[in-house]
Amino acid sequence: MFPIVEKTALHETVSRMTVQAPAIARKAKPGQFIILRIDEQGERIPLTIADTDKEAGTVTIIYQKVGATTRRLDTLNAGDALLDFVGPLGKPSDLEHLAGKRVAVIGGGLGLAIAYPQAKALHALGAVVDMIVGFRSTSLFFLVDELAAVCTNLIVMTDDGSNGRKGFTTTALQEQIDSGVKYDEVIAIGPMPMMRAVAELTRPYGIKTIVSMNPIMIDGTGMCGGCRLTVGGETKFACVDGPEFDGHLVDFDEAILRSRAYRAQEQMSMEAHACNLLGGN
Repeated sequence: MFPIVEKTALHETVSRMTVQAPAIARKAKPGQFIILRIDEQGERIPLTIADTDKEAGTVTIIYQKVGATTRRLDTLNAGDALLDFVGPLGKPSDLEHLAGKRVAVIGGGLGLAIAYPQAKALHALGAVVDMIVGFRSTSLFFLVDELAAVCTNLIVMTDDGSNGRKGFTTTALQEQIDSGVKYDEVIAIGPMPMMRAVAELTRPYGIKTIVSMNPIMIDGTGMCGGCRLTVGGETKFACVDGPEFDGHLVDFDEAILRSRAYRAQEQMSMEAHACNLLGGN
């Protein structure tokens, strides 16, 4: 069993949970993930490692309540425990070559939970980190203070302009490039349409762009094939070959279709979960 040390609601749909897992905390690196299972009846779900504390032996995850399992997970609190918490899995981010370079780390939605450890590691390497993040509205802000502490420049965009910067993350990135900023690399993490848009923006400038394909992971071990995607004309599996890939080589059309393949089943699972909470059959 893996004790839950702390749980905090970041806003109404996103929570942060810290779990006692010393072996994972000692080895985990940015870009890697864990697989958890709440109990014997629970499904296995992959979640990116948002932070670790090696001395305390803890691992922090951030999740959005979008499915039956994450909704069940959110009913747990400090003092409860998870049955399974396995990791670190996936290939670590390749960041060492960016020491002293200028990098744009772009995060949207729950992708901020993954972008945070990337920016933190790059900042520690002495890179100049422009953090560009996007939210639909200021009411959905989370991790903004934490992100500000691990980057050189923080640019926050909102779809509705409620913070005074209306537009998408690509809007801010284009403004930076147009102003003469020269990026050695761009790292984009978030919804697949956003990552695709970033990759298409940087392509004509020849700026290497890395994307995280964890949104399509299911099993996390390469056995189910659910995270299969095409990268540079070759078949890859996000969970074992990634989750990070060259964004200019990813077939996003195929990946987006795959990510939507189980929406009907997900909806049925959520409805069954809601029924159980209400005491139905």
